[in-house]
Amino acid sequence: MNWTQKLLQWYSENKRAFLWRETQEPYKVWLSEIILQQTRTAQGLPYFKRFIETFPTLEAIALASEDQVLKLWQGLGYYSRARNLHFTAQYIHTHLKGQFPKTFHDLLALKGVGDYTASAIASICYGLPEPVVDGNVYRFLSRYFGISTPINTPIAHRTFKAKAKQLMGQAAPGIFNQAMMEFGALQCIPQNPKCTDCPFILDCNAYNQDKIVFFPVKRQQQKVRTRFFNYLVISDPDQNYLMEKRTQKGIWQNLYQFPLIETNGPIKSSEKLKVRSEYPSELAKIPTALWNRTPITHKLTHQILEVNFWLIQAKTKARKAYSKDAIKALAVPVVVQNFIKEFF
Repeated sequence: MNWTQKLLQWYSENKRAFLWRETQEPYKVWLSEIILQQTRTAQGLPYFKRFIETFPTLEAIALASEDQVLKLWQGLGYYSRARNLHFTAQYIHTHLKGQFPKTFHDLLALKGVGDYTASAIASICYGLPEPVVDGNVYRFLSRYFGISTPINTPIAHRTFKAKAKQLMGQAAPGIFNQAMMEFGALQCIPQNPKCTDCPFILDCNAYNQDKIVFFPVKRQQQKVRTRFFNYLVISDPDQNYLMEKRTQKGIWQNLYQFPLIETNGPIKSSEKLKVRSEYPSELAKIPTALWNRTPITHKLTHQILEVNFWLIQAKTKARKAYSKDAIKALAVPVVVQNFIKEFF
């Protein structure tokens, strides 16, 4: 039994049952892959179910509004995935007559579809020999073959994809890709991998050299940046609240939020906040109360947010203000959603 046959046998005996493994329909495979990018399977599964229930077809999601898609996505993070998902659904529906591209390079041309997703769709839906390379595959192959190329460098993807393609062969590429990812997710896991009952233990480079903890190799990551967010929770006499859409590029683009003032450091008193040029001058004489006693820490990739919510009761009725029920229907960042749940 060769290496690939050994892997496929392991997969047939150990694979988990997922909804997206029950279909070769490109729309559902694409949706699952977009959701599972940078998201754990356990977290992504409920979202996949809700998306399929709400948007059972590509046409359904294409005809929805971006706000509807973002609201359903709320809590998954990396919201550019949702915006690209909606854009690409509209593009396929309008320009490709609702038909997914059937070649790897045409799939790769779609917005929000990278090599990983294009390879998954091409192999699972169309049987094309395009290997998928994700964190699970990096970890498995680097340990087994002792590949010391840092996985967060440009050359890594080419190196590991070439090795995976060599192992894949021509038979059942979709199953091979799923087997590779499943093996990394269940057997060759990041911490305390299950080496003692691993079918590859005899020839595993990392195991036999007692270097499991050193693989995969990563180059030092970029420095984490700390940002300071001050949300102004401004209500009028009718208990309606000001909200704005975050249109600038970066985190949470096109999500709704309370008016925001970002500062270079922590703000501990309303007086220091009110001298900011972004603070509404008409509210300068109105008392401002800090809702949270200590800053709320919200961690993102390469960023840490220190968040404060400042309560301001305006004396006049506000234009374009939202009721509590209307706010609950908006797509907002998780840190704002958590505040809304507790404050409202």
